Amino acid sequence: MGRDTEERVWSRREIENLIAEGRKVIIVDGKALKVDPWLPYHPGGDKAIMHMVGRDATDEVTALHSAETKGKMMKFTIGRIEEPWVNFRPPIQGGKFRLINDDCPGKSDMSSNQSVSDTISSGTATPTSSSSEREFILDPRLRQRKPAADASSISSVSEGDDEATLSLKQEQERRLMEDLNIYPSLDLATQQNVITKYRELDQKLRDKGLYECNYSAYGWECFRYCTFAALFLYFLNTGWYKLSATFLGILWHQLTFTAHDAGHMGITHNFVADTFIGIFIADFCGGLSVGWWKRNHNVHHIVTNEPDHDPDIQHLPFFAIDQKFFKSLYSTYYDRVMEYDRFAQFVIRAQHWLYYPMLCFGRVNLYRLSWEYILLGQAPRKGIAAWHRYAELLSLTLFWVWYGYGVVYKSIPTVEDRIIFVLISHVVPMPVHVQITLSHFAMSTSEVGPAESFPQRMLRTTMDVDCPQWLDFFHGGLQFQAVHHLYPRMPRHNLREAQKYVIEFCKEVEIPYAVYGFYEGNKHVIGRLAEVSKQAAIFKECQRYCMENPGH
Repeated sequence: MGRDTEERVWSRREIENLIAEGRKVIIVDGKALKVDPWLPYHPGGDKAIMHMVGRDATDEVTALHSAETKGKMMKFTIGRIEEPWVNFRPPIQGGKFRLINDDCPGKSDMSSNQSVSDTISSGTATPTSSSSEREFILDPRLRQRKPAADASSISSVSEGDDEATLSLKQEQERRLMEDLNIYPSLDLATQQNVITKYRELDQKLRDKGLYECNYSAYGWECFRYCTFAALFLYFLNTGWYKLSATFLGILWHQLTFTAHDAGHMGITHNFVADTFIGIFIADFCGGLSVGWWKRNHNVHHIVTNEPDHDPDIQHLPFFAIDQKFFKSLYSTYYDRVMEYDRFAQFVIRAQHWLYYPMLCFGRVNLYRLSWEYILLGQAPRKGIAAWHRYAELLSLTLFWVWYGYGVVYKSIPTVEDRIIFVLISHVVPMPVHVQITLSHFAMSTSEVGPAESFPQRMLRTTMDVDCPQWLDFFHGGLQFQAVHHLYPRMPRHNLREAQKYVIEFCKEVEIPYAVYGFYEGNKHVIGRLAEVSKQAAIFKECQRYCMENPGH
């Protein structure tokens, strides 16, 4: 990076022009980075980068990468930017960009790339209550929601909308206004204060050593894993196949947490070492691709709970947690339309009843996604992660050799016992799927806009689960999802300690901190699924009425 490049100052309009030309420009630490060459090399996939184009990605980059990796990114610097920076909506999210040659006299610099919610985000029409009126409530059940502001001022309905579509849009606007009334204002000054306090807390947590791995805790983890593995093998060899399958399922459930740690480089903090650990645990021991998980999970951490973009809530035809799915939503992650067909309509109408039964077989879907990732070329083919695809292909194959052939086929004599063994071993880890969905399904899915800061977005869309400390091993750190989303590279055994500092941060910046007990959280999720199910029935009835009465 030459001195001329370092001194070059880019205006927001010039950055917009670069993006309009197809360049992938992100902002990190006040510098513009043109990362087009990095897309095929990024170990976490290209989608995560695409969601940062035109945005200040400083907090996302810092949260998800080591300082060493962040330093390497700076070689893509093309200059500095005019500050304060106002985020664009990335092209992958529908943002529109103009070439400089397209400028017209009297056309505002802010006229492009703004949606309804972006206009609110600029601070000119933010209907949030004053900070003196807003309260920090630890438990969302106790939060006194204020009457939502008049949504008519941001109505995005069109004359051609039928009653069903109009009803959906009104519900989305109601939820958006509710969020805007509860959370801090989206004006630049307020959000910059949230960011400043968030970064100060990050440094405080580092100074307290909470980014350092507690290896003694992993000693107990390994002892637990070895115990479950030994019991699985013992009962397998003695013919107690149901007990054997149970302990294998428990082992898979527990190993998931360490695979999650390794995927975030939260164990050794070394890319190669943690990748080896992740591949061994996830691929060889569990039959699931850690590379697929990284690609999926990185996007989830950036666009959490956004129906169009977050793959962790895109579960049609089995689940819908937002009314957007009723209109056959286009997934920017899967690059396809998620059809709200007749089968989906039937399942969604009963999703609150089917939630737990379907999660019992969630692992089967992960097998499919893992092999698609490996065989369809979604894994990085260049750079430091190029070898991952081959290591994972070998490990996934070996998993089916030891599990499918060695255990199920060779060690269990009858077909009936084999079927029962497979079912039990796959149903027992079901709680991990509950734990994953629990932290997000009941939270906000509103599309607030690019003005919202990273920490506020994470706390708006994620909740923690309250449990006694002795049960931490069962939840595996997933009970501290709000803390984890703020600081994803922090080792999970330190999350409980970090939680008290996050609570203080939330009080200071007046962001509600969502926490439920495990039972209450499940109840809230089922309630959300039931609510959407009911709305699906209403939507269907509206559609039927519109078809029968086209003139009304």
